[in-house]
Amino acid sequence: MSNRKYSSDVEVARNYYNSQDAHNFYYIIWGGEDLHLGIYESEDEEISVASRRAVDRIASFAGKIDSNTRIVDFGGGFAGSARHLARKFGCHVTVVNLSETENQRGRKMNNDQGLSHLIDIIDGSYDDVPFDDRTFDLVWSEDAILHSNNKRLVIGEAYRLLKTGGDFVFSDPMQTDNCNQEVLQPIYERIKLSSLGSPAFYLKACKETGFREVSFEELPDHLILHYSKVLKETERKQDDLKGFVSEEYIQNMKKGLRHWIKGGKENNLTWGIFHAKK
Repeated sequence: MSNRKYSSDVEVARNYYNSQDAHNFYYIIWGGEDLHLGIYESEDEEISVASRRAVDRIASFAGKIDSNTRIVDFGGGFAGSARHLARKFGCHVTVVNLSETENQRGRKMNNDQGLSHLIDIIDGSYDDVPFDDRTFDLVWSEDAILHSNNKRLVIGEAYRLLKTGGDFVFSDPMQTDNCNQEVLQPIYERIKLSSLGSPAFYLKACKETGFREVSFEELPDHLILHYSKVLKETERKQDDLKGFVSEEYIQNMKKGLRHWIKGGKENNLTWGIFHAKK
């Protein structure tokens, strides 16, 4: 484990994703590659299939990706998206991820799949990335920025790291612009934050940071579909989780998933994809 000092919100996320309960839950339920939301064509679709479709959808916003493209992935989890991009485009991806436990598994999977030469995984936080200005062609993030209490700082890091003309693409679960924050309090408490980002916040923050051509595709139905699917899979695979994930964690997860589903159905939560160009 790293001895580096992080801010309190970053340390909360790091400790959570380093826990064996969280690590095993996401690995078993999501299919071993991803930890992010999916884009579904049907309610019966596998989480892993929908998650991979989300990667392709986000990539479609980024313009040309090829073997010369250098990408940095903020909060890449098991590095599943990095592997998909590297395999599909031959690009080089640097994953900056807090969880040393996830990173160990990610490095092994990179090696097992013959992709280690295209992917680097760094133990660290996306609010302080150890690279020079204008290093990357594309900054990528899926459903990770919500864990920061200083989202403007993260957006600033993306801007700093990008070459002129580079792209910043990210997705995030958010509160809607006119949400009832009191209703979302159980979610804030679960992720140890006082609020989530919102579409208006991210659009404004990107523009004020200096990005141009900022756009947003809102996909709220997929947030509801995704968390409903995860809840269903958690209940279906509850016996498979025994011995790997504590009963307390499973019950808390199911309770949390119901809050996310309710928030989506009541139009207090949303999800979507942002694209900004430097």
